[in-house]
Amino acid sequence: MTGPGLETRPVLEMRGITKTFPGVRALSDVCLTVRPGEIHAVCGENGAGKSTLMKVLSGVHEHGSYDGEIRFEGEPVAFKDIRAGERHGIVIIHQELALVPYLSIAENIFLGNERATRGLIDWNGTLREASRLLQRVGLDERPQTPVADLGVGKQQLVEIAKALSKKVRLLILDEPTAALNDEDSAKLLGLILDLRAQGVACVVISHKLNEIRRVADAVTILRDGRSVETLTVRETPDAEPRLSEDRIIRGMVGRDLDQRFPERTRYDGADAGADALSVSGWTVRHPVDQQRTVVDDVSLTVRRGEIVGIAGLMGAGRTELAMSVFGRSYGRYVAGTVAVGGREVATRTVPAAIDAGIAYVTEDRKTYGLNLIDTIHRNISLASLPGMRGRGVAGLPGLVDGHHERSVAERYRTSMNIKAPTVLEQVGRLSGGNQQKVVLSKWIHADPEVLILDEPTRGIDVGAKYEIYTVIDRLAAQGKAVLFISSELPELLGMCDRIYTMAEGRLTGEVDRADATQEVLMRHMTRDRS
Repeated sequence: MTGPGLETRPVLEMRGITKTFPGVRALSDVCLTVRPGEIHAVCGENGAGKSTLMKVLSGVHEHGSYDGEIRFEGEPVAFKDIRAGERHGIVIIHQELALVPYLSIAENIFLGNERATRGLIDWNGTLREASRLLQRVGLDERPQTPVADLGVGKQQLVEIAKALSKKVRLLILDEPTAALNDEDSAKLLGLILDLRAQGVACVVISHKLNEIRRVADAVTILRDGRSVETLTVRETPDAEPRLSEDRIIRGMVGRDLDQRFPERTRYDGADAGADALSVSGWTVRHPVDQQRTVVDDVSLTVRRGEIVGIAGLMGAGRTELAMSVFGRSYGRYVAGTVAVGGREVATRTVPAAIDAGIAYVTEDRKTYGLNLIDTIHRNISLASLPGMRGRGVAGLPGLVDGHHERSVAERYRTSMNIKAPTVLEQVGRLSGGNQQKVVLSKWIHADPEVLILDEPTRGIDVGAKYEIYTVIDRLAAQGKAVLFISSELPELLGMCDRIYTMAEGRLTGEVDRADATQEVLMRHMTRDRS
């Protein structure tokens, strides 16, 4: 592929890369070629080896810990650590941003790469250079601003400015828009296109296939740790994409995915249609700024066997609503009631909410949903430990029955298709999709009446998404009530029986499945609350 800015000689060649961890081969004979000024996407299901490959390339996994050859700008390279890769101009930005929140933007940009003279930091030069870099990435902030005062979208731009300060030649972005709203995503993608025009090659890992079609020149697909094919997205940087999302999906999963969503199985129990969850007049104020109402007089219902969506733009109050209903774990409660199965319940604490039959799958599984340094079986049992106890002695409660705990976890490992050699595997070593299955297993085993799912497929590939959709559909078919929060409107349209919309903390609409379209939902989501 040639064109403006796309030379024929590769800037990067990875040949026969094989990487093995104890008990698992993560990469097997993977090849990747990137040309100067090219945006090259790397796609694959969770666990396909994408992030591992980028860690090999950037020096996170040192030379000697893998087999194969890396050539950069025509010369063989052997990076012993990430700084060695950066000295060659290869910089990686991980999905979890590596910024220090209480340092300024300028301090973060040059952290570990300080501008100094005779051992003393040149603050004037640091601020001047930081301003230039911020201007280059289109971020209108003072270099002295603490990073903690920035949103996630602006923090991503700070990370790119930090990469540019290291004279980047090849920029690796791992799920760069996973936590961004549509507006911030568009800005970031525009910046990536600008970098391509300046001759910077980019490797982008993403599950958002529409974004890949928008910016990528080529895509390499990994499956089960192997590179299966490299496809041309567009012939020249200005050309329209010629590669469809369905073609990328076929490469990722090894087959045509005829349906993005499973066919719904309806609950036919005697209590079908009865209210499982009723929230009335729910009002919550901000935890710090108590003059600010973040959930304002919200009333909604979810019936047994029903999947009900909540749509809204960033800041609409969806997560605040979910967390405050679930044990008042966000904000300051002002007013409102919660009923489960027609009976009003007290949900003042998280244990009280669990006892009332409510479960909450958080949007941030790594911070709030899992103990990443513990095992699969211990994570699955966390929400239902009383049921894991053995027989007590002398009136004292028994200890957790480890055999029973492992047996339960093994059942979910099989039924949820969690890809791990054993339930004793550390959760932090699993892919994002498999981590999400562990979170779901934890709450399914708690046997709730109501399951609140907050962005349950964020950062997960299309194959794993379908598996999770199937689990959600199965729960609804058993009579569970599901409240489904998502920023992806096609996901809500494909999964939900009804969809509520929110804006500025208030409900602005309720749309039945038959009447719902992206345009209708967006109109409600942007409606003036007055």
